[in-house]
Amino acid sequence: MFKSSFVRNSARFLATKKQPSIGRFTGKPDPSTGKYTVSFIEGDGVGPEISKAVKDIFAAAKAPIQWESCDVSPLFINGLTTIPQPAQDSINKNLIALKGPLATPIGKGHRSLNLTLRKTFGLFANVRPAKSVQGYKTAYDNVDLVLIRENTEGEYSGIEHVVSPGVVQSIKLITQDASERVIRYAFEYARAVERPKVVVVHKSTIQRLADGLFVSVAEQLSKEYPDIEMQTELIDNTVLHTVRDPKKYSDVVVVCPNLYGDILSDMNSGLSAGSLGLTPSANIGHKVSIFEAVHGSAPDIAGQNKANPTALLLSSVMMLNHMGLTEIADKIEQAVFSTIAAGPESRTGDLGGSASTSSFAEAVISRL
Repeated sequence: MFKSSFVRNSARFLATKKQPSIGRFTGKPDPSTGKYTVSFIEGDGVGPEISKAVKDIFAAAKAPIQWESCDVSPLFINGLTTIPQPAQDSINKNLIALKGPLATPIGKGHRSLNLTLRKTFGLFANVRPAKSVQGYKTAYDNVDLVLIRENTEGEYSGIEHVVSPGVVQSIKLITQDASERVIRYAFEYARAVERPKVVVVHKSTIQRLADGLFVSVAEQLSKEYPDIEMQTELIDNTVLHTVRDPKKYSDVVVVCPNLYGDILSDMNSGLSAGSLGLTPSANIGHKVSIFEAVHGSAPDIAGQNKANPTALLLSSVMMLNHMGLTEIADKIEQAVFSTIAAGPESRTGDLGGSASTSSFAEAVISRL
């Protein structure tokens, strides 16, 4: 048995009675069935395969969830990337969604679909736990990291233009409102999961106005949380210290602007599990929350029954905790981790094993 549930503990804020109004799940089950309806964006590439594994495991675990298929194939209107209206209606109605990987075109001149989803539904905080998995040895032991990333602006605002041939200007947008929203969430999260410190990561030595504003907001907000220590740290120092000794951050919540968070969260995943295939993620908004696998769509192995569904499964466990369904969440999580701990024969190829997507799912089901 696993003594602690890292997805539940890292998401405990989402289910605890102590949570603030921001980010709280307010959906209700269908009174006729007792089930919650969840929008399911299966994604591209290996998305349908790992989504099927999640559906099969949820059915076997008798999770009170009914899935509503959600097609987010992008529309391009007046140069802007938008989500189809039926998908918007589904997610706004259900208030919660699970998302597989979506392919992000490189250099195609339009906003990524992942960013469009975050902007459309106001998903201001990305929550990324990264913790060592018992029974699966990696370079570092006992890693237990939590990073909260601002999700809507920064370098990802998509504000760029050609100044002259060969010269492109890309604008980093930092606002007080967005900074306050995500930093307050980080303080509330730290309080709820009983981590005594919030580390605010920045580069205000260079980005004096932009990152300077982010730090200034954090310093003001910290006065409202006297029980939580607040520390600021330059991004390069955070990278160095985390790689040297990840345990240095085992009792803190790290919060940072968008781009830094994107890079740090993937680094944390590599340090803890050695793979994005084991990393869950939550995107939290005031009303809507979307839980997602953060790895790529892996088109090179799509349709070959080779993909690891663990990241999407653990994201679905975070989703269940967010919904207050903690018993079923623990049941699925423990089955997943005991399957990984069982050895190479039950692990997929990315973890050095020989299992297929479907046989991994069957092994999890046998342990429910």
